[in-house]
Amino acid sequence: MTTVRWDGLIWDVDGTIALTEREGHLPACNAAFAAMDLPIRWSWEEFQGLLGVPGNELRMKRALEALDHPPDHPEEVAGQLARLKKKLYLERFLSCTSLRPGIRDLIREARERGLRQAIVTTSDEEQIHALLSLHLPEEKGWFSPVFGKRAGRKTAPDSPLYRRCLAEWGCAGNRVLAIEDSEVGLRAACEAGIPTVVTYNDYTSGHDFRGASWVTSSLARVSLDRLAQEVPEA
Repeated sequence: MTTVRWDGLIWDVDGTIALTEREGHLPACNAAFAAMDLPIRWSWEEFQGLLGVPGNELRMKRALEALDHPPDHPEEVAGQLARLKKKLYLERFLSCTSLRPGIRDLIREARERGLRQAIVTTSDEEQIHALLSLHLPEEKGWFSPVFGKRAGRKTAPDSPLYRRCLAEWGCAGNRVLAIEDSEVGLRAACEAGIPTVVTYNDYTSGHDFRGASWVTSSLARVSLDRLAQEVPEA
């Protein structure tokens, strides 16, 4: 076992810690459309194409505006849809999501070896804590800070949530490692000067991951020592 050169790990949630899009967020969106009698049903392929649009509320607003007979106030309806979708996700579809292989082991190893761990994500805080309670009940208290949607904006160009996490820890970017699953998340971490491992999934496969320190389809059986071998020193 070698000395780990990072002081902490910063985790994304949806798609990184757990697979949530196909079995969780997509059916929750479609259930919300159906509950409000709207003629919109997203296929998996359509949903994949929406990844570049930040947040389901904006995606829903654009879908409403594209209808042959859009509502008079699409922003208001999109807000109602987003709130209903969140409720349905938490009550009906979160239990259908799954923890990605290797994640629990890596989180536990980081804890045992004295690394800090944080969460920086675009997800809603209530959804973050519900997911952690479901999939990582013993480990959920190990993450600090936990920054989600209400904490501010994560994305590039200035990546404020990543920078805020570094400030709270008192760390330079090259002293931590971010773990992401998407091009958008990768850009946010890189803009904050943080080396980033990308563990892609079937939602983000094919993205442009140039600039990542290491790209892999899975963290199963990946230890901190393996990460140290794969990630070039900054």
